[in-house]
Amino acid sequence: MRPARTLLATAAAATLLAATACGSSGEGGSSGGGLNPPDLEAPAHLGRTEGQVDLIAWAGYVEDGSNDPKADWVSGFEKQTGCQVRSKVAASSDEMVKLMKTGQYDAVSASGDASLRLIASGDAAPVNTALVPNYSGIFPDLKMQPWNSVKGKAYGIPHGRGANLLMYNTDKVKPAPTSWSAVFDGAAAYKGHVTAYDSPIYIADAALYLKATRPELKIKDPYALDQKQFDAAVALLKKQNAGVGEYWGDYLKEVSAFKSGDSVIGTTWQVIANLAASEGAKVKALVPKEGSTGWSDTWMVSAKAKHPNCAYKWLDWIVSPKVNAQVAEYFGEAPANAAACQHTSDRAFCTTYHAADTGYWKRIAFWNTPIEQCLDGRTDVKCVPYAQWVRAWTEIKG
Repeated sequence: MRPARTLLATAAAATLLAATACGSSGEGGSSGGGLNPPDLEAPAHLGRTEGQVDLIAWAGYVEDGSNDPKADWVSGFEKQTGCQVRSKVAASSDEMVKLMKTGQYDAVSASGDASLRLIASGDAAPVNTALVPNYSGIFPDLKMQPWNSVKGKAYGIPHGRGANLLMYNTDKVKPAPTSWSAVFDGAAAYKGHVTAYDSPIYIADAALYLKATRPELKIKDPYALDQKQFDAAVALLKKQNAGVGEYWGDYLKEVSAFKSGDSVIGTTWQVIANLAASEGAKVKALVPKEGSTGWSDTWMVSAKAKHPNCAYKWLDWIVSPKVNAQVAEYFGEAPANAAACQHTSDRAFCTTYHAADTGYWKRIAFWNTPIEQCLDGRTDVKCVPYAQWVRAWTEIKG
């Protein structure tokens, strides 16, 4: 069974963000604006490998065969580089941020709701992409994005991406939905059988829907919400709560809920939809007309890395075509390296996951870290930072 992330935010997020009074701007392309991270430099060249590398990763990203004999891309790395891999699976972005602050880890597979925090705090260092030969093969629309770069500096190597889709039971949800309205304004029709992603970042899903349906709110970026915009998104989610049967963080539980009929409509990932369908659930999944949120994960190097040379070797290895293909298939996401599509065991895999479909990804608002200086470039207002998203999420579910 493929593993997957669970992004169950904790109250610790408020503490982690307390010192992050910073900002950025721009949609697509390098972020900038008010985000002023510490002045750190990427290495100009690599030295001798240190014999070890300590990683923080999502489940399924660093596999050595112990969970599944067919999933092992660590052993080959160790043999080729002499760098022994020690990894820790993190259950949330908040845990990743907290662990990186200890200085005990060399690299992390950060999602967009963690990466700006790591950059702003100085826990992640800029990356010299010239020292990562396989970076040249990364899809161009994944490079130098607002969640992995600041003012022309790259802060990591893209790993993979995925979209948050709308999944529904084809027998019980008719007509087939085309809009997120089915789980927001229309949630009452499926009361007790709606499912939603269990994370503060889900507030952005509501904001994305409001961006399309309430133009008077003038939402440009679902991760850059002033107080009025944020309050509207929270109000919508509190209204939705009456129809929600379960907030999910474990994808196997969502598969089970759709198979049993406990859930008939809600947010999902492509890998969940595929698995549910393969196990007999009558489901379909789509990107609704408003677009969707999604994730793009980035391997970032710690500013305190004790084994930076091995860390760079790992960054290059994990996005090499064959390995990136293995990870993408095992985890269930689109690979970052374009050449990986030539190495997937399922020849239709990259088509299913829209790996090279630039038009598809233009409809996806990738996770980013909400901060006070608005990510959409506004300077006349303050945006609601992530710590407040965490507090609001507790209230929404309560």
